[in-house]
Amino acid sequence: MHFSAGNTGFMLLATSLVMLMTPGLAFFYGGLVSRKSVLTIMMQSFVSMGITTILWYLVGYSLCFSGGIGGVIGNLNHAFLKGISIHQALSANNNIPVLVFIAYQMMFAIITPALITGAFADRVRFPAYILFLVGWLLIVYFPMVHMVWGGGILQKWGVLDFAGGIVVHAIAGMAALASVFYIGKRKVKAHGPHSIPLVALGTALLWFGWYGFNAGSELKVDSITALAFLNTDIAASFAAITWLIIERVRTKKPKMLGMLTGAVAGLATITPAAGYVSPTMAVIIGILAGTICYIAVEIKNKAKWDDALDVWGVHGVGGTTGVILLGLLASKAVNPNGANGLFFGGADFFWKETISVILAGAYAFFISYIMLAIINKFTKVRVTEEEEEDLDESIHGEQAYI
Repeated sequence: MHFSAGNTGFMLLATSLVMLMTPGLAFFYGGLVSRKSVLTIMMQSFVSMGITTILWYLVGYSLCFSGGIGGVIGNLNHAFLKGISIHQALSANNNIPVLVFIAYQMMFAIITPALITGAFADRVRFPAYILFLVGWLLIVYFPMVHMVWGGGILQKWGVLDFAGGIVVHAIAGMAALASVFYIGKRKVKAHGPHSIPLVALGTALLWFGWYGFNAGSELKVDSITALAFLNTDIAASFAAITWLIIERVRTKKPKMLGMLTGAVAGLATITPAAGYVSPTMAVIIGILAGTICYIAVEIKNKAKWDDALDVWGVHGVGGTTGVILLGLLASKAVNPNGANGLFFGGADFFWKETISVILAGAYAFFISYIMLAIINKFTKVRVTEEEEEDLDESIHGEQAYI
């Protein structure tokens, strides 16, 4: 089989960029928490790299991208990657090795459950988190990938999600909110963020990696790859500055942390639409992302939900907003393989996107809540107040700073 060296090289680079996002997330979250729980939150991201890879090899890839059971989840035909040749191409019209696609999608699977951990920072025992990680991948993430990207029911219905507005951000954000409601508030007063420079480093790595996340989702190099790359930067930049301006007006100070949060909100919001909208529409998406996610975080603060690192407000609301905006702003003039949104005459497409993201979010919320309740029957989910006082030492026997 003759593979395209250019496309294969690009996809290996994109895969590496998405891999870097998980350590980036660890730094982002690590800086946002207090000194006593840095290692705990970073460990939750890093351990996903190991455990999710194992699960992906065993059954994950097969459940996502093999033949469907009623279009909701795949079968086990490719468990242990059996039946996959190293010489096999992804498809007749995409001549990259299927092994590259397997690795690329694995990186998405690694970071998605790690996103949730920011919501229950400082409160969850390690064994409970491991059970939640495995269960959530099997029951929430893998079926969602199959339905949207793996030839399942939503893909057949015509739902589009360029790089994971539904599949990654909306479901992780709603699972995060469920965990906040189930686990409850922290008992020990949090003194984070302990290091805004660490948050800045994490944001930089996430932003950098996001080019692989969004541009790589075209799975080859063409004009849409370039479009997704540019749209990613435009939306992140406009969202960051929008958040900065809102915070400056409201608090009379231009806050570094706010600008960084705004950038991530913009990145999450453009994700589903990156390859389906024009750069001008990406500007609109960025401005709306900065505004709507800021309002969501304010609502959370007023309601006193202890979503420690704003996973719901940034990823849940951002991802959901992005999918709905895709339903409004997508244009076949931009990407003939896409669809026309409501503003371009595609009312049907708008409703499909909106209904899908709402149902997916609701599914992730309820299943995550039930799963935590079941895990709690076998091993306590929540740490004791005494453990919370010095979390890293009590859980891992280590400290970030001596």
